[in-house]
Amino acid sequence: MRLTRRQASKRPGPRGPVGQSQVTRPARRLHRIRPDAKAAASRILKRLSRRYPDARVELEFATPLQLLVATILSAQCTDHRVNQVTRTLFQKYRTAADFARADPAVLMEEIRPTGFFRNKARAVIGCCQRLVAEHGGEVPGTMEALTALPGVWRKTANVVLGNAFGKPALAVDTHVTRVANRLGLTATEDPDKIEQDLCGLIPSARWAQATHLLIFHGRYTCKALRPLCDACPVYADCLWPEKPRRRGVGPALRPAARAAG
Repeated sequence: MRLTRRQASKRPGPRGPVGQSQVTRPARRLHRIRPDAKAAASRILKRLSRRYPDARVELEFATPLQLLVATILSAQCTDHRVNQVTRTLFQKYRTAADFARADPAVLMEEIRPTGFFRNKARAVIGCCQRLVAEHGGEVPGTMEALTALPGVWRKTANVVLGNAFGKPALAVDTHVTRVANRLGLTATEDPDKIEQDLCGLIPSARWAQATHLLIFHGRYTCKALRPLCDACPVYADCLWPEKPRRRGVGPALRPAARAAG
């Protein structure tokens, strides 16, 4: 799962996401939030749910710990690549204590394909050492406890809360940032403010699913450089001033679907 521009601008520290620096860029105002944002959000989510009925977190996991580790590894890396690494990793490291005792040099090599492997190894080991010391090796189920762990910020915590614990949580990554701005549901690139804007427009029971729908739309249709506007199910609701004129309508197939066809 990709980080937002603001998140990616920070250097990793004992509490910060991997790949971040201490210098943050000011959030850039893109446009005004649409006046009908609440009604538009409901309409948009209905259309996206019809287009992406299988929208879900694409990181593979069986336990809250696995999802926590996978989400840390997903910084600046695709979910597909993370899954390739964790299929082997989770066979070796089965508990927080296993990760806490890991040899940093060995773990670095095991997660090297995910990028930023030195910082990620430190984050995973530090996080799991704290889990063992303060939570009996179990992943806590609150935002406050999760964000107190090394390497865990709100986005990671929301992913874990919404998908491992089934709690209302809305995670903001670069796809959510791009799509929400283009649709006029927010007017900032600050992930915390985007989360506040979207949570004010969407019922809490739908926060987790809204995250998946916005990510799927950003990943497979509303791409950063070459959006597939001809296949967009919410084209009429898009306020992005740079959107091209539609030439026709057709399905936006995910990579797996294209390969299967």
